[in-house]
Order: sequence, then C-alpha cells, then structure tokens
Amino acid sequence: MLDIKTGPMCCAQIAAMRLQFLGATDTVTGSKFVAASGMATGGRVLHHLQAFAPDKRNTIVLVGYQAGGTRGAALAAGAASVRIFGKDVPVRAEVVQLDYFSAHADASEILVWVSGLAKAPKRTFITHGEPVAADALRQRIEREKGWACQLPCYTETVTLV
Repeated sequence: MLDIKTGPMCCAQIAAMRLQFLGATDTVTGSKFVAASGMATGGRVLHHLQAFAPDKRNTIVLVGYQAGGTRGAALAAGAASVRIFGKDVPVRAEVVQLDYFSAHADASEILVWVSGLAKAPKRTFITHGEPVAADALRQRIEREKGWACQLPCYTETVTLV
C-alpha cells in the first residue's frame, strides 16, 4: 500500500500512480477515468459515468473513501447499475478503488496533530466521519489523551464558554 503525502514527491507519486493505473487508452480499447474523492455525488463525473459505465471496455477508478449510500459506494460494492439524472445506468465497466488516496487524516494522524496543541481543550467534538469510526476516534482520544470528548447529535446545540 502506498502512503501518498503532500510534499516534494507528491506530484511525482501521483503521476506514477496515474501511469500505472491509467496507461495508454483510446476509443477502440476502452477508456479509463478517475473519479476523485466526493463519492460520485455530483459534478462532471456524473456525465463521465453516464457515458462510460455501460461499456465493459472501460475502467472506473474510484479514489479515496466512498461513504455509504453514495454512488461511489454502490460502484465499489459492485452495483449492476447506478441512478444518474433520474435514469438507471448499467455498470459494465471494471471498477477499481484506490483506498489510500484520501484527503482526510486517519486516527493516528489526528492524534499526532492534536498532540501538538499547547494545552488540552476543555472539550473535543468529533463531527465528521461514519458513526462507528467517529465513536472509535472519540474513545481513542479519551483513552490516549485523557480529554473530554463527545459526538454531538444531529441538531444538538452546545454552549461554549
């Protein structure tokens, strides 16, 4: 597994990955395209999916985590079709997922980052991520840092003083 980080080698690493996974393509042998993180929920990737997903000569490369309930998650799970612009689009193209391209830090990286704080916050709120993963991070921060940490509920109001 590659660990791609931003820095001097970032562009070279991404270019190498692009060449490895995309290679040379043309209209006869098929097309390959990358669906950037965003779970295929909107933007021009929908037009690409609509045009290229039905052809088995094509490859769809999903980059990063695909949240449950999104088109990206459905594609990664092997859906036979996805709904785009109100129509069911068959998925015959190969689907490849690159889990290690993510803009989000993992739990260990978050703990390294918070360790750089001069002093512990009064409270720490976890407001992003899937519920199970967010709760695991909450527990880890409480256990490893000894900080008061919570997952606010949807529409919950918190008074900060």
